[in-house]
Amino acid sequence: MRVLAADVGGTKTLLSLQELDEEGFHRELRSERFASRDFSGLAEVIRKFLGDDLASVTHAGIGVAGPVTVEEHGESVRATNLPWRIDARALEVALDLERVRLINDFHAVALGIPKLDADDVEVLQEGVVDPSGPIAIIGAGTGLGEAIVLPVAGQWKVIASEGGHCDFAPRNELEIALLRFLLGRHERVSCERVVSGPGLLTLYRFLIEHEGLTARPDTEARMTSEDPSAVIGQRALTGDDEICVRTVDLFMSLYGSEAGNLALKVLPKGGLYIAGGVAMRLLPKLREGHFLAAFNRKGRMSPLLEATRVSVVTNPRVGLIGALHAALTRQ
Repeated sequence: MRVLAADVGGTKTLLSLQELDEEGFHRELRSERFASRDFSGLAEVIRKFLGDDLASVTHAGIGVAGPVTVEEHGESVRATNLPWRIDARALEVALDLERVRLINDFHAVALGIPKLDADDVEVLQEGVVDPSGPIAIIGAGTGLGEAIVLPVAGQWKVIASEGGHCDFAPRNELEIALLRFLLGRHERVSCERVVSGPGLLTLYRFLIEHEGLTARPDTEARMTSEDPSAVIGQRALTGDDEICVRTVDLFMSLYGSEAGNLALKVLPKGGLYIAGGVAMRLLPKLREGHFLAAFNRKGRMSPLLEATRVSVVTNPRVGLIGALHAALTRQ
């Protein structure tokens, strides 16, 4: 039996072809990464990836960045940061598959986390863990994903969320100025506007305008030919552009604050996990403390947050792992 697993994001789509034996063990035959915006839809990406192997695939599990609607004939989703509408039944027909399972991308991340090895996770804050308690997951990438997990009868019950689209709440004068800056450009300002890959560039431009700073010409030159947010992150890590350093420090504080907001709502006694591409690329900055300081700075509730285990998922394939699991179960 061959199964396709897919992790579909606004920037990239990861695909993996897996083979299962009669005892349920699986091995990866091959995998590939595609630039999502180079294609008109997911079926086109799958056909390109599978080629002649398409005829041998029977099931698919697909995690997509966007809210999934469950209908009588199956699941469908309109991707948040892509001009794609994906319909499970339509994919089954178009690709001649027995079953397509379509879930939110952070639903897939949640299903993948318990299958990770110990070295796929780095603990930032030890806290105290209750294995029967709720778990919270947050992750910045092209957007900001969030999910909640409830351990039920030895399994994980995942509650998908669009919490990244909650309103951005400034905490100080600088962030009030940031909100004004964004309201001049958008009718509404969500957390995702600032806590995401594109949010890094937003914060960089804000600091330059708000404080009258002069951008480094070499940084600006690189941004014309490379992903600007990646350039900001790289220069912050090397420390050779002070504006980039300040941008990432502000980003980490905003990220930690929103993670703390999620933790206050969920009280994740089972731990809070940070996933997503930004965390993996900027892991040294996560370790520096701006994230945890903001996470724990919740007034009278600070002791609750300080007792929460906070971990970073360092395996970039966690969404694929969860999508494969979804293809084979109803979790």
